[in-house]
Amino acid sequence: MVDLNFVGDAIHVSIVFDGRTPDQTGFSMAEKQVSRSGMSLQDLASASASAGLNRLAGFDVTAAENGAAEIVMAWNDDFTQYAGHLHAGMIAALLDTACGFAAATLAGNVTATHFSMNCLRPAVGRRFIAKGTTVRAGRKQIFAEAELFAENDRGERTLVATGETLMVPIDGDISR
Repeated sequence: MVDLNFVGDAIHVSIVFDGRTPDQTGFSMAEKQVSRSGMSLQDLASASASAGLNRLAGFDVTAAENGAAEIVMAWNDDFTQYAGHLHAGMIAALLDTACGFAAATLAGNVTATHFSMNCLRPAVGRRFIAKGTTVRAGRKQIFAEAELFAENDRGERTLVATGETLMVPIDGDISR
């Protein structure tokens, strides 16, 4: 049996054979510590604060760990389309960012190679919550999906859009 324990930015790996540790079986295999390349909530909040669109829109990264992320944005009349709903471009930004941040918790810096979304109903509410989840994180590609909820004044949430993003990990610092 292999036991993985996540502690901070490290993974502790323990191997057990038939209920015995490697030392009990005669193997000289010790517990190993493997470094993760994923980003923390603090890392992603800083990354979001450094991105002009995210700052302008007021994206708040409220959760990010273990392949999942949540981003919240308050209603802003400046981001509406002609009929008074949240503009599809802003919906896309929320979904794409939630997908990217979910993937980044596992793979570090990523960039999208494909993004698609489905608007299910007009997006109107006092705030919006985008929840991203990593579906599969491989060495060369990461696939994530997100849901966008509109929250009304009573705190009730309605699913308004979904999105999917295919990403690739990128090395090093992504700043200009």
